[in-house]
Amino acid sequence: MTQPGSAAELRRTLGVGDAVVIGLGSMVGAGIFAALAPAARAAGSGLLLGLALAAVIAYCNAMSSARLAALYPASGGTYVYGRERLGPFWGYLAGWSFVVGKTASCAAMALTVGAYVWPGQAHAVAVAAVVVLTAVNYGGVHKSAWLTRLIVAVVLAVLASVVVVCLGSGEFDAGRLDIGTSGGLGGVLEAAGLLFFAFAGYARIATLGEEVRDPARTIPRAIPLALGIALAVYVCVAVAVLSVLGSGDLGRAAAPLADAVRAAGVPGLVPVVRVGAAVAALGSLLALILGVSRTTLAMARDRHLPGVLSAVHPRFQVPHRAELAVGAVVAVLAATVDVRGAIGFSSFGVLAYYAVANASAWTLDSAPLRRVLPAVGLLGCLVLAFALPGTSVVVGAGVLAVGVAAYGVRARVGSGRGRE
Repeated sequence: MTQPGSAAELRRTLGVGDAVVIGLGSMVGAGIFAALAPAARAAGSGLLLGLALAAVIAYCNAMSSARLAALYPASGGTYVYGRERLGPFWGYLAGWSFVVGKTASCAAMALTVGAYVWPGQAHAVAVAAVVVLTAVNYGGVHKSAWLTRLIVAVVLAVLASVVVVCLGSGEFDAGRLDIGTSGGLGGVLEAAGLLFFAFAGYARIATLGEEVRDPARTIPRAIPLALGIALAVYVCVAVAVLSVLGSGDLGRAAAPLADAVRAAGVPGLVPVVRVGAAVAALGSLLALILGVSRTTLAMARDRHLPGVLSAVHPRFQVPHRAELAVGAVVAVLAATVDVRGAIGFSSFGVLAYYAVANASAWTLDSAPLRRVLPAVGLLGCLVLAFALPGTSVVVGAGVLAVGVAAYGVRARVGSGRGRE
């Protein structure tokens, strides 16, 4: 671990407000513009049940992450927690799950920007977005926080417009909000797994632990605040869209929020919603690159990734080589691959990441009551991970197995060198 006060430490510039905004920038992103439709397709009338289940598991994960981040305020998030509480292998597995899964998510968000801004040149726009946001992150995390604040304001304004238009329209029908289980228990669980993505942004707050002022106080406050605001926004949006489209039409919608305002009789708002979706995807991409580069930094410090990636820029105080490496990989993916199919794998990886976080939090206290939240979070992550579509489970488990094999080879090579 890096010693306090050393030149390789990152600069602590973020307060509670900045941390909450970065978390919101990750959560209130493109997911809410796109995830409602497949979730409604899976759960039918049980969509709101799926949202509630995702929120409960996210809350458990958030509390576990907050407790751990206060004790271990270093870049890397659950990679650090798993290493310190469970052992090097579990920390590595969490880091591998996060870096690989979220790199795929970065490319997906970049392509989402391209699809909304210029559908005919989606790949070119996606690459440009990656280059620009990597440059923003390179200039310092405080600049990233200010840009994220602007993005969050725009997205919240667009979402508020959608809610007001839908709830105030003549197409509003409270009967469409009746909660049932037309999709069955499996459909509700699958919907919860899909909607869980919308809550996963609070991890970004934990991965920035080395850049937060007074982390023992700031992080435990910022994580539940960001999660609570995001949940309130999601409930309002889901209720508004459901009340106009119903679960059937919502499940068939290609652009659910745009379809909802069109059905509500305000087609002029559709371009605004499209712009909001593109801005939201940019916000998610910005925060994802930020978080992946910090976990890459932490893994490079421990030589699980090339040590050259552990460098911190002397002027900007950011892991500049890690950021450039992550940006380059994401740009290549965005230019050459359609990664929409990788979203299922990314869900599997994120849930595996939080499973390690909850298992780590379990070790903090022997009191049974203090172990309830991490136990519920751990069980929930495992259930949702294996409730995802079969292809996502198989691909996700396969990629994690590759990481485990790489760890085993590295450990064996290191052991052989030690004997020599």
